[in-house]
Amino acid sequence: MRITAVTCVKNEGPFLLEWIAYNRLIGVTDFLFYSNDCTDGTDALLDALAARGGVSHLPNPAQGRAYQMEALKDCAHQSVVKDADWLWIADVDEFLNIHVGDHSIPALIDACDNPQAISVTFQFFANAGVTQFEDRPVIAQFCQSHNPDVWCGETAVEVKSLTRRDFPLGYYGAHRPFMKKNTQAEARPRWSDGSGRQVPHKFLVAANPRRIRRFPAKGARTHATLNHYALRSLDSYLVKTDRGDVNREHRDFDATYWRERNDAAWEDRSILRMLPALERELAALKSDPEIARLHADCVARHIARRDALMAQAPYQDMRRQLQEAPPLPPQETALLEKLGVRA
Repeated sequence: MRITAVTCVKNEGPFLLEWIAYNRLIGVTDFLFYSNDCTDGTDALLDALAARGGVSHLPNPAQGRAYQMEALKDCAHQSVVKDADWLWIADVDEFLNIHVGDHSIPALIDACDNPQAISVTFQFFANAGVTQFEDRPVIAQFCQSHNPDVWCGETAVEVKSLTRRDFPLGYYGAHRPFMKKNTQAEARPRWSDGSGRQVPHKFLVAANPRRIRRFPAKGARTHATLNHYALRSLDSYLVKTDRGDVNREHRDFDATYWRERNDAAWEDRSILRMLPALERELAALKSDPEIARLHADCVARHIARRDALMAQAPYQDMRRQLQEAPPLPPQETALLEKLGVRA
């Protein structure tokens, strides 16, 4: 089975090898990376990986527009996507945590009875007080999250999707594929959630803008969860705020973004079953001297950028504000205040 992962990156150098190694473990055979405006060595590392096979690296085709959507439009014409049996579109801070069989994508497909698309629900993993960047697997450092069924007071949570080659595709979205216009009811795809259940009808047909990329999370993760490490360490978050959003222009990461993803009320260590194999795969990648050198260069630049930011008063203030931020998302804090309950 040929499974291609597509992603957009900007200054993700320290985290590339872990994401590639992990996805190879779960069955991804090919990678298509789009990069833009990298200053940390991401592009050089990707070029070196591409020279060794299994990884394709292209400049993002966007010209001051929505980076991710322009890349996804382009990817549909690339052979590494057209020749794939399944397509997995995700970000480098997202890890598909599969709970069935051998914890691979083929095992998930089998558990869901081989539908034409599978949409897996996010679980946002908190920073939980981790301050310093460490060059070791992200999945080993962050094991606390919100209640999986409720995020920021909402019971509907976003998803990312696997898409089979014969899906009646109109276009790829960042979170889900969209059917061709006027697809007749009998031609609509079998499309499951992460428990193998048919997705809600309004999600299927994109009828409700508020649910166009999400649906109720309760019961949706029996076979798989999408672990989202959006914050990582405080050091890395500060570098992320400086970088901005890879997916579109004029979006800032701020205290609200941090608070919405830093609810550490729940512990989930299930993905750690993958850690021994991940560490072996990472060691194999780094056994190539050039790959090891380029990775180390990305790490050094990441740390240097953090140091440069921390010499600036605004970033000193931001660091202090984030460390002192309330532990609950703003929406939940407001609800408690309305109810007269102290957090």
